[in-house]
Amino acid sequence: MDNWEIDKPLGQCFGSGKPIEPGQEYIGALVATEEGLQRRDFCAEFWDSEKPQVFCHWKSRLPRPDEKKQLFVDDEMLMAFFERLAEETEQEKVNFRFVLALILMRKRLLKYDATKTENGREIWRLRIVGEGAFAEVVNPHLDEEQIEQLSSQIGQILHADIR
Repeated sequence: MDNWEIDKPLGQCFGSGKPIEPGQEYIGALVATEEGLQRRDFCAEFWDSEKPQVFCHWKSRLPRPDEKKQLFVDDEMLMAFFERLAEETEQEKVNFRFVLALILMRKRLLKYDATKTENGREIWRLRIVGEGAFAEVVNPHLDEEQIEQLSSQIGQILHADIR
């Protein structure tokens, strides 16, 4: 399994190098790089003018040093990430999506329905709670350590407590 280099918000725009000051809004994004998915932060000015190519993005505000840490990733955003990864075949993204599914099951947003085998792959059918719709996710058969590592990395990428 690949390891990801995860960066926490550094208070600097990745595109322009300008500082992002406490209290200032910025755009956090996941960017597909040769090393895997990486978090990058962009100031609003750079984002609006350059429209950088990203896998997905969200708007946040850099907290002030004396502020209590607030979570900005809500359940809707986690579901959007999960759905965005639906057609991905790259192993790292399949693993990422599977762990997101486990997190969403823990949050009771997805519920296990059935398993099927297709082309030698185990595929879980999950019901999206409250919608009656279903989603499928490939089970990459990760061990507990891999799941824990990915969960931690997802939390670092999204700057959230996903437990």
